[in-house]
Amino acid sequence: MSNKESLSGKVALITGASRGIGKEIALELSKLSAEVFINYSSSDEKADEVVSTIKNNGGKAHKLKFDVSKEESVSLAFDEIIKINGSIDILVNNAGITRDGLLMRMKSEQWDEVLNTNLKGVFLCTKYASKFMMKKRSGTIVNISSVVGIIGNPGQANYSAAKAGVIGFTKTCAKEFASRGIQVNAIAPGFIETEMTEKLNTEEIVKAIPLKRLGSCSQIAQLVSFLVSSDAGSYITGQTISIDGGMSI
Repeated sequence: MSNKESLSGKVALITGASRGIGKEIALELSKLSAEVFINYSSSDEKADEVVSTIKNNGGKAHKLKFDVSKEESVSLAFDEIIKINGSIDILVNNAGITRDGLLMRMKSEQWDEVLNTNLKGVFLCTKYASKFMMKKRSGTIVNISSVVGIIGNPGQANYSAAKAGVIGFTKTCAKEFASRGIQVNAIAPGFIETEMTEKLNTEEIVKAIPLKRLGSCSQIAQLVSFLVSSDAGSYITGQTISIDGGMSI
């Protein structure tokens, strides 16, 4: 990949960053000297661990507890970021939940919970971040979608719909924001080794992956890093980059 540039002086918010993919993205961007805000919804302890790890490595980090699906919560969070730093340069919309079940048995609450967090949350955070990025005429937004938003998956109608929605949302925002120097891209991970996939029958999953293995959180984090910090990444917008071992071929 193209040479990465320092993100010194840049402020990044990563949603759902107390564990898994979000945590790895926060650690990766902090290595490039970005000042990172760790959003989380429940575990203070895990968020503290991420912040401590970054600070112990000489980086700058803050934890920021808020619900991405609630506008008032998001608005207050961005007020806090601006109060501390005066701006935001990078937004990674990573927060997501699953409430799996076959469509015939899926309750409306299961549908609403997933769409509210995984799609409405992306809308709200992007809406508030873009206000500040527009003024600066610069910024980078990366939305974490999923392979199931491209190919679907039985038992995940809600999750697939939300993640497919993220892809359409990304393309539209890229077109709306390009004239102000703001890039918006999506990443569609396949099956990645996280707490979420620990509950699954990975032997069966691996059979469906051409490369015959799961991906890692660090691979996703490095792709985010490429998009937000490399020279080549600066000419990419409106794209959905699959990183799935070939599942979506």
